[in-house]
Amino acid sequence: MSAPSPVELDEPVADDVAIPATPWITIVWNDPVNLMSYVTYVFQKYFGYEKKKAEKLMMEVHNDGRSAVSSGTREEMERDVQAMHEYGLWATLERQE
Repeated sequence: MSAPSPVELDEPVADDVAIPATPWITIVWNDPVNLMSYVTYVFQKYFGYEKKKAEKLMMEVHNDGRSAVSSGTREEMERDVQAMHEYGLWATLERQE
């Protein structure tokens, strides 16, 4: 009786490898309507950020025109964008690079 022949296994194709979901970010944009103190309040109230972090993010919005205020799954960021709209802020989501 002879031993079984060795079997060659195919190398995994790159497309077959699971890639972790790329995080998404919520971006809040500057607008001429909302006061800086209100934007800081929203970041504290909704995201639970400490005042110092909320002010830092608000200043990014004010000075740079935008700030990435949260990151996570697409569904989470859609929820955050909707919440920012409910507070009267202009927000969008995008895939983080």
